[in-house]
Amino acid sequence: MRAATSLAGSQRDSVIVEAVLGGNVPQFLRRLVPVTLEGTTRDDRDVRITICVTPDYLAVGDDTDFVRTPVGLPAALRIAGALDFMLPTPRMVDAIYAAASVRLPPRPMEPTAAMTSTRYFVEHNAEVDRQRTASGQPLGALTAGHKKDVVLSRRLAKAHGKVAIYGWHRPNGRPIQPLSTVHGAQYADYSHGIRLVAATAQVNGVPRPLAEVLADPDLAGIVSGEGPIERPDRLVAALGD
Repeated sequence: MRAATSLAGSQRDSVIVEAVLGGNVPQFLRRLVPVTLEGTTRDDRDVRITICVTPDYLAVGDDTDFVRTPVGLPAALRIAGALDFMLPTPRMVDAIYAAASVRLPPRPMEPTAAMTSTRYFVEHNAEVDRQRTASGQPLGALTAGHKKDVVLSRRLAKAHGKVAIYGWHRPNGRPIQPLSTVHGAQYADYSHGIRLVAATAQVNGVPRPLAEVLADPDLAGIVSGEGPIERPDRLVAALGD
C-alpha cells in the first residue's frame, strides 16, 4: 500500500490486481462461508439456494498484516473472473448481512476529495480492524456492515460505463447506500468493498452455475430483487471491457 500511495484509479487498480492474482491475499479470505437464501418458485415449490462468499472484503496482505482494497468495477470483474467468482446482487448483500456473525456499524469518514486516496483506504481499514478486534470474533467469521458493496445489477445493462453500489448497513439492517449507478465504472472510494461470490451455487443441494440461477425466471427472484438477469455472463463480459 505504501507503493500505491501516490497512485489512483486504474494505475492503483493494476497494482492491486497484480498482487491479488499473484497470491498476495490473506489465508482467512480463502475459506468461503455459505449463506442460504430461501423462497418459492412460481408453482409454489420451496427452494433453498446456498451461495458461498468470502468472509470479508477483498484485501491484500496476510492474516497478520492486510488492507481491504477497494477497486473499480473493471478490476473487480477481472479478479472475479480469474478466480471463478461473481459479484453479489443487492439481495445477496442483504442476506450476507443477515447471516453475518460480525456486524460492524458503518464508520463514515469526512467526504472530501481525498476519499478516493490510498491514504483514506488505509485509515478506514485501520478503523474497521479496531471494530472487528473489539467484536472478539476471529478472522474468517462472516463480517458485514463496514463497506458498501460493488454489486451486479440489471441497471448496468443500460447504465453503460457505470458501477453499481449498494449497502453499508446500519445496525437496524437498513443500508445507508441504496442501489446506485451514479459513479463511473472506474470510481472507487474508501467506503467500497469487493465481496466475492463463488460461481457455483447449491439449489436444494444440487450444484448449479450461479449465472444460470440468476437467469432462471423461477429462481432469480430468490437471489435478485430485480428479477432475472438475462445472460449475466454477457453482461459481466461487457462491463469488464
